[in-house]
Order: sequence, then structure tokens, then C-alpha cells
Amino acid sequence: MQITFTVPDLACGACVATIDRAIHAVDPQAKITADPQTKLVQIESELPVDTLTATIRDAGYTVSN
Repeated sequence: MQITFTVPDLACGACVATIDRAIHAVDPQAKITADPQTKLVQIESELPVDTLTATIRDAGYTVSN
């Protein structure tokens, strides 16, 4: 499943790396694309949306859909 999240406080490459590490910690097979300019994070994963949302929030970022 592929889901797109809006992450308003996604500001730079370090933010992208933090989210990438957090998602890969719970799903090593996930494919992640994040763009600080558009504030969008696309994740392809078999995990439930709630788990992905919680993981991004636990990494310190706001998620809005």
C-alpha cells in the first residue's frame, strides 16, 4: 500500500533522514520519498496507516492528511 502524508514541519534533508530512519526501524522494506519543498512524505509499506502516522509523530513531526 502507498500512502502520502503531509508533514508541515518537514524542512530539510535532516528531517527527511530522521523520518526515513524511523520508518525503516519499524519496516525495513518500506520505500520512502520525502520532499521538504512540498512537505509531502510518500511511503510504500504493508504496515497500517496508524502505525506509520504514529512512527512519524514519535520521530518529532506533525502529520496531517
